[in-house]
Amino acid sequence: MSTSLTQTPPPTDGEIVELDLSTEMRTSFLEYAYSVIYARALPDARDGLKPVQRRILFQMDRMGLRPDRPHVKSSRVVGDVMGRLHPHGDVAIYEALVRLAQPFTMRLPLIDGHGNFGSLDDGPAAPRYTEARLAAPALALTADIDEDTVDFSPNYDYTLTEPEVLPAALPNLLVNGASGIAVGMATNMPPHNLVEVVAAARHLISHPEATLDEIMALVPGPDLPAGGMIVGLDGVREAYRTGRGKFLTRATARVENLTARKKGIVVTELPYLVGPEKVIARIKDAVASKKLQGITDVADLTDRKHGTRLVIGVKNGYNPEAVLAQLYKYTPLEDSFGVNNVCLVDGQPRTLGLRELLDVFVRHRLTVVERRCRFRLDRRQQRLHLVEGLLIAILDIDEVIAVIRSSEDAATARARLMQVFDLSEAQASYILELQLRRLTKFSVIELNKERDELAEEIESLEAVLADERLLRSMVSRELAQVAEQFGTPRRTVLLEASGEPVSARAQGAGDAETGPAGVPGAGAALSLMAGAADVPLTIPDDPCRVLLSATGLVARTAGAEPVGRTGGRRAHDALRSQVATTARGQVGAITTAGRLVRLDVVAAPEVERAQEAPSLAAGTPVGLLVEVEPGEQVVGLVPIGRVGADPIVLVTRRGVVKRVKVGDEPKGADAWDVISLSDGDQVVLAATAADGDNVVVVTSDAQLLRFDAAKVRPQGRAAGGMAGISLRDGARVVAAAAVSAELVAEAVVVTVAGSRGALPGTGGSVKVTPLDRYPAKGRATGGVRAQRFLRGEDELVLAWVGVGPARAVGPEGRHVDLPDVDERRDASGTPSTTPIAAIG
Repeated sequence: MSTSLTQTPPPTDGEIVELDLSTEMRTSFLEYAYSVIYARALPDARDGLKPVQRRILFQMDRMGLRPDRPHVKSSRVVGDVMGRLHPHGDVAIYEALVRLAQPFTMRLPLIDGHGNFGSLDDGPAAPRYTEARLAAPALALTADIDEDTVDFSPNYDYTLTEPEVLPAALPNLLVNGASGIAVGMATNMPPHNLVEVVAAARHLISHPEATLDEIMALVPGPDLPAGGMIVGLDGVREAYRTGRGKFLTRATARVENLTARKKGIVVTELPYLVGPEKVIARIKDAVASKKLQGITDVADLTDRKHGTRLVIGVKNGYNPEAVLAQLYKYTPLEDSFGVNNVCLVDGQPRTLGLRELLDVFVRHRLTVVERRCRFRLDRRQQRLHLVEGLLIAILDIDEVIAVIRSSEDAATARARLMQVFDLSEAQASYILELQLRRLTKFSVIELNKERDELAEEIESLEAVLADERLLRSMVSRELAQVAEQFGTPRRTVLLEASGEPVSARAQGAGDAETGPAGVPGAGAALSLMAGAADVPLTIPDDPCRVLLSATGLVARTAGAEPVGRTGGRRAHDALRSQVATTARGQVGAITTAGRLVRLDVVAAPEVERAQEAPSLAAGTPVGLLVEVEPGEQVVGLVPIGRVGADPIVLVTRRGVVKRVKVGDEPKGADAWDVISLSDGDQVVLAATAADGDNVVVVTSDAQLLRFDAAKVRPQGRAAGGMAGISLRDGARVVAAAAVSAELVAEAVVVTVAGSRGALPGTGGSVKVTPLDRYPAKGRATGGVRAQRFLRGEDELVLAWVGVGPARAVGPEGRHVDLPDVDERRDASGTPSTTPIAAIG
């Protein structure tokens, strides 16, 4: 912007001058606009600071308010800045100081604030109540400022000088962003990750002809202080090309179980500059206007220890992912950010893309480092000159003293020293100021060492100034040190419009170092977002099956047919129990304590039904969906509320068996007892069994009993059952099952033998045998032997009976291979080195 203004001579006293109103208004407005643009609203592209911010940091540096010094009252800082450098109000200065200290506004705060510096919803306390000092990154902005690295200009009253720009050892404008409104223009720049920006700057230093695509591979997108997600990067790329663009920011949210029966959406990161109170208010308004459905309540549990935490309750029967999609649509949990990279370059406002911004900063750093090298070279040359003169004087100190003593005054002594010893005026003056303690032998050794060090430093500085490659290498190394000292991992997840996560390119050896290659949290964010807009808000009450894995995970899958039983080696594929029901129905979870607890099917996550058995790796621990007591575990799932269904069959550790009719549940109860257990006894099997089914019991002393379920008459909930198997002393039931008579030929028995004294997780011998190899016996008998023990084995530690193929998993849910089927019912097992935690 430039204008030619006609200078009117000042009027004399008493003279009235007539001026054209339009000309005066135009002139005054241009002067006002010029002042706002250049002196208040827009940041400098070199150090990324507005004048008031630059003056605050410079004055605090002059006050000695460094990170290792105590905090001082903010009022004192504001007063010094206003009185010495900034001719504007204290409110504007304090607001600028507060912004530099807010971690939710600045990606790399420059001021360390003590006290209430505000939040996204509330303003800060008055300056008399807060304290401040420089943060460590601010020292990188003011470093080397006294070494002629930048130009200084007079302050507003010409009594002091202030820097026109700070040396800025880090790319502050890109790292912390900027916002400001001038006259006819505005700036709005998002923060970025320091490690990524430095990597791009170093790449530009070593490859001055680098393209924008190369730079964008190192800086894939903004990195906001609050984290969150940026969805769709086309607007970001447009801003990097042209300096103007727009992108969407989203909160980071996940679905959690708030109670055993209630799900909720937990928001842990909010979009940039969006506060919790604003979100809560918009949610309440949207619920009141019927725009949002399925929300029961919202609570702000944010604190300093755990950070942001908004908990949004979801009604039963509503799909949490679909509710989250509604929240993104109608509340500030999804917000837009308009990029407008307007800043001052050589005193002129310009709109710059990413490469131009980095280029301006790199040129500034090259200039700063070159000026610093020249300053240091000049100072070291001056010092070397004095040291050489001092060494001449010390080597012939007696004559020097004689010359000085025979001189009438200091001027005469200086002149005679210059004449006798061929010294310069500076050397002679320095010798006259020489202290007697410097005449020791040790001082001569120190001076010789200092001379050699100075000569080496001078040679190094001259080499840097003579070779631009060395200068660029020095700037690059200093930037790497800044990134290593102040860099932090990326907080904001970048997602393409398709949902694919994006990260900075990892560079090879010899290139600039980059930040973390991965994008933390992208997988979780993607799983919540993928197809959320297409998910129905309410879950239809369609037929499904609820599945319980052998490792205690529960999930549901569409369709009432039993899940496939073909092979597969995926984690958590071993099924312990499955029940046919509907998506909005209930099933019963029976625990080891003999209690039946209602489980809402809609609370279980849905997994895809495939030709193989569905993987339950995405399932939820059953303990989160039902309320169980400490030490109590769920052993099986059973139908409830279905009159005429097959009775529930229970088998306990002490060999007791019981059948309970389905549909005999107490109304309104969430949990009730289905068997009366004796002290120390617990349930090991919970399933359903028709009269024609077989009940199979396996004991720790390797005995197996198979008998008809019809031999166990159904009893009421309060009954204690009847004898199922006759146990020997010290034996216990380790497994039991109910097998349909039509499937006995397909069922197998898996037994794992071990030792009572063995450490947990130690492998034993394993045997797999068809169930029909074991003859049926009468109830309450001892059964037949199921496995012969090897040397060192004295009990069965694990067993399973069911329709094959059997699946075994280790302690972490990983697949474990089982041996081939052995037709001999009382044979020994095959030794296994891999521990087996569960079979299904």
